Amino acid sequence: MRELFNARLNIEDVPLSREQLEKAVAESDVLVPTVTDRIDADLIGKAGPKLKLIANFGAGVDNIDVEAAHQRGIMVTNTPNVLTEDTADLAMALILAVPRRLTEGATIISEDNQWQGWAPTWMMGRRIHGKRLGIIGMGRIGQAVAHRAKAFGLSIHYHNRKPVNPGIEEELEATYWDSLDQMLARMDIVSVNCPHTPATFHLLNARRLNLMKPEAYIVNTARGEIIDEAALAKVIEEGGIAGAGLDVFENEPAVNPKLLNRPNVVLLPHMGSATIESRTEMGEKVVINIRSFVDGNPPPDRVLPGDV
Repeated sequence: MRELFNARLNIEDVPLSREQLEKAVAESDVLVPTVTDRIDADLIGKAGPKLKLIANFGAGVDNIDVEAAHQRGIMVTNTPNVLTEDTADLAMALILAVPRRLTEGATIISEDNQWQGWAPTWMMGRRIHGKRLGIIGMGRIGQAVAHRAKAFGLSIHYHNRKPVNPGIEEELEATYWDSLDQMLARMDIVSVNCPHTPATFHLLNARRLNLMKPEAYIVNTARGEIIDEAALAKVIEEGGIAGAGLDVFENEPAVNPKLLNRPNVVLLPHMGSATIESRTEMGEKVVINIRSFVDGNPPPDRVLPGDV
């Protein structure tokens, strides 16, 4: 970026303060935020006349008020299609880790905890093969999760705004559920893979979480705001579901303290796209979008208000 543009970079890996963001939008031609930067309507309202592009370093744009940017004549781009496989890998890892108690078992072998050896009824988890997986959001990542899960012998079910292409459905042997409530009540594992939008905020609220079976598990690698975190902590505490695997949280980086130190809850620090390959490709897409815009061409990854 320094070779191509007059770039000012935040190289500290620490989010900019609100004041720093306000200064950036007032002075820049292009702003490159990450998913932790809140580019809301108030901030966009303070943009200077030069700001014409917000090139997000991330596939999701729920951190940006796209409508407010559009009204100010500011284009928004993102970085889709580069983190699908990595996020699906992590989702599948959590699908395996929670029922099989992998992280719990890993802590047993250490200097402080002396493993006493194999025993017939110790550390028993749940079998994955043959279980029903309900995927919420059957986009690229949801389909990638389904492919992996099918290889592990899970039965694929999904809820989406509309059914996927019949060919994809047939390949995955997937069952479409128009009713999210009905699907939740019948699944052994639920994987959240939909984007965070106003319509999906607390999509999994207390009422829906309580529809799930007591022996069911939930995995979330999408956005924390999709699940009511307080309600999730309560239903786990009360034994309403068997456990959870979470890579994202409602109020990141804060995590509901009732989710901490629970043996049936696996918590990861938003690692879904944390591979060298994924982050490099995200950066390359940002550069391509900016370069296309500067050269007077439509950026390949433009996001419009109707897309959110």
